[in-house]
Amino acid sequence: MRLVDYLDKGASVDPEAPCLTTDGTSSSYAEVRELSFRIAAALVRAGVEPGDKVAILSANDPVAFSCVFGISRAGAVWCPINPRNEAAENRELLDLFDCTVLIHQQSFTPLVGQIRDRLSKLTTVVCLDGVPAEGALSWEEFLGSSSADHVDADAVDDLAMIVGTGGTTGRPKGVMLTGTNLETMTAITLMSYPFEGRPVYLALAPLTHAAGVLCFPVLAKAGEIVVMRTPDVERFLGLVETHGVTHTFLPPTLIYMLLDHPGLSVVDLSSLQCFWYGAAPMSTSRLEEALTRIGPVMAQLFGQTEAPMMVSALPPADHFLEDGSIAHDRLASAGRPTPLVTVAIMDEAGELLPRGERGEIVVRSSLVMRGYYKNPEATAEASAYGWHHTGDIGFLDGDGFLFIVDRAKDMVITGGFNVYSTEVEQALMQHPDVADCAVVGLPDEKWGERVTAVVQLRPGREVAGTELAGFVKERIGSVKAPKQVEVWPDLPRSKVGKVLKTDIKATLTKS
Repeated sequence: MRLVDYLDKGASVDPEAPCLTTDGTSSSYAEVRELSFRIAAALVRAGVEPGDKVAILSANDPVAFSCVFGISRAGAVWCPINPRNEAAENRELLDLFDCTVLIHQQSFTPLVGQIRDRLSKLTTVVCLDGVPAEGALSWEEFLGSSSADHVDADAVDDLAMIVGTGGTTGRPKGVMLTGTNLETMTAITLMSYPFEGRPVYLALAPLTHAAGVLCFPVLAKAGEIVVMRTPDVERFLGLVETHGVTHTFLPPTLIYMLLDHPGLSVVDLSSLQCFWYGAAPMSTSRLEEALTRIGPVMAQLFGQTEAPMMVSALPPADHFLEDGSIAHDRLASAGRPTPLVTVAIMDEAGELLPRGERGEIVVRSSLVMRGYYKNPEATAEASAYGWHHTGDIGFLDGDGFLFIVDRAKDMVITGGFNVYSTEVEQALMQHPDVADCAVVGLPDEKWGERVTAVVQLRPGREVAGTELAGFVKERIGSVKAPKQVEVWPDLPRSKVGKVLKTDIKATLTKS
C-alpha cells in the first residue's frame, strides 16, 4: 500500500467522518482527500516525478501532515525533516536525500534561509503559512486556483519515505522505508493492540517520528487524529477527556510529567484503550504507577527507525497476570516478538544463542527497512549474517519475552565485569526523589571504567549522591552501584526526547 491508500481506505468507510482535528477545527476524510489531490497536482506542475524526494519541515500541523498524502499520490517519496535539528544537520539530510522540493512552515524561514543556497538539487521551496521568503512560493501560489488534476501515481520500487537516523552516533543515515514495511507495521499494530470501534488518536509527540507512523492504522479504520501543535501536558489531559481519545503515544519522559501533574487525578481517562509508550526505557516503578493512576491501558512497543515500532509488543493485557495482579517481572521487558517478526539473539561471531543468554538482538521481517539510502556499506553491516542488527543487547526468557538490557555502545566494563546501564537506571528510578537518570562509563585507572550516574531530581527534592549510590548497592550489588553520582537540574535530550549519553560523557570528561 502507498501512504495515501490509508487515507483513501478511511474515506471509503466514511467520507464525512472527522479525519484531522486541531484547535477544535476538523477536516473530514473527503476534505483531506481532495486536498491531497490538489497537492499532488501542484507537485507535478513543479516538476516532481515518481520517485523524487519531497521534504516537509514543520511542527505538528494538519496541513503539513496532509502533504504526506499529496506526496504519496504524486508517486514521490516523503522525507520528514525534524524541525528541532540544527541548520547544518538539516542541510546535510536534505542534500543526502536528494530533495527537490521543500515544504516548510513560515517559522522555519530563517533556518531555510541559512541552508537553501547550499542545496543545488532543491528546485522548489513552499511556505505553508504566511509570507514566503524571496524565491519561495506561498501555499496559495503553490496549489493554484484551479481544481486539481487527477494525479494518482504509483510509488517507484515501493519506496514510501526516507527517514534520517539523527546523527547521534555519527553522520546521519537515510533509512529507506517501503510501503510494504509500513503495511507490515500497520498489520502488526492492528493485530497486537485493542481497537474497539472507531479510534480517536491524540498526537502530541512529533508526527515526524513515532506519532506520525502510528496514524496509518488509525486512518485505515476511519479514525480521527487529534493533532497537538505543541507539547502541553495539561492540555493533553483535557483533550483526552474532550475528544474521548482511545489511543495515544508518549515517550517515558512525558509520561513521568503526566504522572506528576495535579490534573491527572481529576480528568476522565475512561475512553483510553491503548496508551503506547516507547522510544526509550521506562522505569518499572513509574510504569506500575501509570497502570494504577492512568489505568490498565499502558502498551509498550519496541522498534527502531530501521524496523518501525513493532519488533515486539507488550499490549495492555500482558501487563497483568491471570488473577488480575500486575505482572511485575514482565514490566522490564519489551514484550514478545510480534506476529510478523522473528527475533533472535546473536553473538559476535554470528551464532544464534539459546534463550536466557545475552547478545545482540537481531530481526527478520518484512518490517525491516530496504537499507540506508546511498550507503551500501552501512546497509551490509546492518544486515550481516542475513539478519537485521539492532545494536541492542538483550535476551529472550523462557516465556518468549524480550528483555533489552542495553545499547551495545552503552555497556560499561568495570573491573572485568559487564554492567548494563539500564539495570542501574532502573534501580535508581525506584528512589522516590529521582525524576530521571542516565548511567555511563567513564575512564578509570583502577576499574577500567567506573559506573557513573547523572540524576535529575523531582521538583523540590534534595538527596546526596552517596545516598543514591547506597540505594542502588542494596538492590543490585556493589559492582553495579555507581562510583560517581552527579545531580543535574536537567538531562540533555535529543529532538525526540531521548537522553544524550554522548553529551553527558563529553561534559563529565571535560570536568
